[in-house]
Formats: sequence, structure tokens, C-alpha cells
Amino acid sequence: MTLDEILSLIANTGFPIVVASYFILRMEEKLDKLTETIAALSHTIESKMQ
Repeated sequence: MTLDEILSLIANTGFPIVVASYFILRMEEKLDKLTETIAALSHTIESKMQ
């Protein structure tokens, strides 16, 4: 592989990698909040059952 081919590969795949990373980070925050909400719901259900 030549240097030009490597640079072309990075240029072609760099943008999709950045976009995918951005969406993964945004999704991670939402999943953390969802996990907290499910834990709170579970605690509420357990307290109502007793």
C-alpha cells in the first residue's frame, strides 16, 4: 500500500468514523439515563409489592 492509498483510505473513512463515534457517545448518555430510570422503576415496584 502506498502513502497515497493510505491517505485516501483515511480521508474516505474518517468522516463516517467521526459521525459514528458522535452517535455512540450520544446513545451512551441516553442508555445511562434509561438504566437509572429502570432501576428507579424496579425500586418503586418492589416497594409497592411489600
